Amino acid sequence: MNAPVDVSFFPRAAKPLTSYRKYWAARFGTAPFLPMSRAEMEQLGWDSCDIVLVTGDAYVDHPSFGMAVIGRVLEAQGFRVGIIAQPDWQSAEPFKALGKPNLFWGVTAGNMDSMINRYTADRKIRSDDAYTPGDVGGKRPDRAAIVYSQRCREAYNDVPIVLGGIEGSLRRIAHYDYWSDKVRRSIVVDSKCDLLLYGNAERALVEVAHLLAAKVPVQEITDVRGTAFVRRESPHGADTEWFEIDSTEVDTPGHVEDHINPYLTTSEQAAVKGGTCAKEEGEAPVANPSIQPLTFVANPALQGKTRRPPRERTVIRLPSYEQVKSDPVLYAHANRVLHLETNPGNARALVQAHGEGSTARDVWLNPPPIPLTTAEMDYVFDLPYARSPHPAYADENGSHDGATKIPAWEMIRFSVNIMRGCFGGCTFCSITEHEGRIIQSRSEDSVIHELEEIRDKVKGFTGVISDLGGPTANMYRLGCRSPEIEAACRKPSCVYPGICQNLHTDHSPLVHMYRRARQLKGIKKILIGSGLRYDLAVKSPEYVKELVQHHVGGYLKIAPEHTEQGPLSKMMKPGIGSYDRFKQMFEKFSAEAGKKQFLIPYFIAAHPGTRDEDMMNLALWLKKNGFRADQVQTFYPSPMATATAMYHTGLNTLKGVHRDERGERVDIVRGEKRRRLHKAFLRYHDPNNWPLLREALKTMGRADLIGNGKHHLIPTFQPLTDGSYQSARRKNSTPVAAKSSDAGQAKAPVKGRLLTQHTGLPPRETGSSARPGKTARKPR
Repeated sequence: MNAPVDVSFFPRAAKPLTSYRKYWAARFGTAPFLPMSRAEMEQLGWDSCDIVLVTGDAYVDHPSFGMAVIGRVLEAQGFRVGIIAQPDWQSAEPFKALGKPNLFWGVTAGNMDSMINRYTADRKIRSDDAYTPGDVGGKRPDRAAIVYSQRCREAYNDVPIVLGGIEGSLRRIAHYDYWSDKVRRSIVVDSKCDLLLYGNAERALVEVAHLLAAKVPVQEITDVRGTAFVRRESPHGADTEWFEIDSTEVDTPGHVEDHINPYLTTSEQAAVKGGTCAKEEGEAPVANPSIQPLTFVANPALQGKTRRPPRERTVIRLPSYEQVKSDPVLYAHANRVLHLETNPGNARALVQAHGEGSTARDVWLNPPPIPLTTAEMDYVFDLPYARSPHPAYADENGSHDGATKIPAWEMIRFSVNIMRGCFGGCTFCSITEHEGRIIQSRSEDSVIHELEEIRDKVKGFTGVISDLGGPTANMYRLGCRSPEIEAACRKPSCVYPGICQNLHTDHSPLVHMYRRARQLKGIKKILIGSGLRYDLAVKSPEYVKELVQHHVGGYLKIAPEHTEQGPLSKMMKPGIGSYDRFKQMFEKFSAEAGKKQFLIPYFIAAHPGTRDEDMMNLALWLKKNGFRADQVQTFYPSPMATATAMYHTGLNTLKGVHRDERGERVDIVRGEKRRRLHKAFLRYHDPNNWPLLREALKTMGRADLIGNGKHHLIPTFQPLTDGSYQSARRKNSTPVAAKSSDAGQAKAPVKGRLLTQHTGLPPRETGSSARPGKTARKPR
């Protein structure tokens, strides 16, 4: 068993969450629900709120909802916290409902980016919202974090605004915005907030709250990790001890890295590059002439004593907003540098200019927050959550059904989050950018305690736990064998192109937790609903057996994402061979238990690097293996993701970028017709897609795949409205009944089909075009 996160290996050891002296208002005690009205405040004996939180989600007092976690953590520090949930943003009046906050506003768009929440991958507006009572859409504005911040400023313009949540995290620097198809400024600039807290923000928020309570002006709070803010000029010079280097000294646009043999060990791979696995960047390469490097700002007191400035006092100057907006190569370069500076053990501060001349200002990003220890994770999850929606959403009978039902709550009400973070590094996923790659796990006792709370206090519990997981089901207590190496590592993934030799993959703590949880009185079944990292699971046959024989309710979802190496290499996902090995183990252990169970694999259409031929081969694989997709996962360019940088620039940012033919160009799936084609290949069995597929297959020179035999992908016949079929070759031919088993539209889907709305399992948050109101995304 690996040790819990040890913050002593990170710079500036973090102050524990429980070490602060409580604010004086702690005397009011704990609220059953954080108040949403003045009447509730009066019942608690409050004359005002110290902090007012504004969120785009309905208020559910549960640790899977970010605003509830933030509110309860601040309450535990002694502050009076009120919540304004899903306010009418047309005016500032609804934002005055709880009065003027004594310390600050806390603003978030909610558990999801508001644009992803409101629009499909095809940029069509959704009619539903899983985080709203009654699944009603339209209860939050586009770019909710910006709009809410503006209204808070209008309501009480002298109250500091602290912005947080995933929308803020993913937009903290200049970023490509899929919905406007352009590069937008940092949300810090657009929202005019005083501070942005990115990532899981408990540590930063507690520190900021106590500083503001101590009357420290918000403009002077500039040294808290995990924060971003605007300043007119960077604080460098002889009296500041700050050193500014140009981003081209970290990663020069123009350099193309060679592919490394994935069968080498980590130390051997580093040796090929002329270093060690913990080595920092090599000698600074020649800067690209398109970027004018800034003058290195040295502290005279340190001259002659060191060749390289200390990392904790180094700030990296990224290309400006104006530069990345107009130059795709510089955008790709900035995105690479941002992802290099994400490990809290060695990340440096970043700065990016916005504007020119008299309007110029810098967006300053401090290094990421120090991960929570296991004791701190337990502290956060053991707070007195009511574990239900606020009573304001209940009907006259006190029920949360029908028009008051909140789908996201219904999905997670009987689930338990056991960890945070993900070291997979999938390029299309936002977990790494938001939660980080270092796994932060709760103790087994804390998880067991929450299971008992669900059993004893949550209405409607029938004995079935719907999930015991997190961002990934099986990364609990996994991490680097050496905390020192973990704090120094710069790799974007611990499992690509292969599992790092320094990665601890022992699943026994998770197996022990499963077994202990099953023995609890009143717990009949524990299902695993979170996505499984199967390339890790196969390293522990004991875990796979435990999972398959006791924690699968007929279906288990995993995410190969694709079968072809081209798109997989742009996703940083393992080859389909890993899926095959897991499938063999899954079927073996299912048979031993006498159970008939099926794997539910997810695949993504239209991901950068995917050719039409790749989708055709995936469709052939699906048919060969008897899968029919009821839902289609379409690539969704979320802000700041590496795959989104590929989508915007057409460059492979994993290998480096270059302006000439040495740089690798990536096939980008743009345009409605081509995106429809890639989705159609995933749903090759749908007759509505056959005309489009026939045309594409003929264009690709693969007309041999059109026919009525088992080896054909699609039939030559097209169904008519009366249920009969017409030959696709002769428009005036006589309709005949379908003879091929692949031609029947009404044929029931074969076993092992892809995720449908009948499985009861939620679709993944990342890359999904499924409607969240019908099968809600799991809150992060």
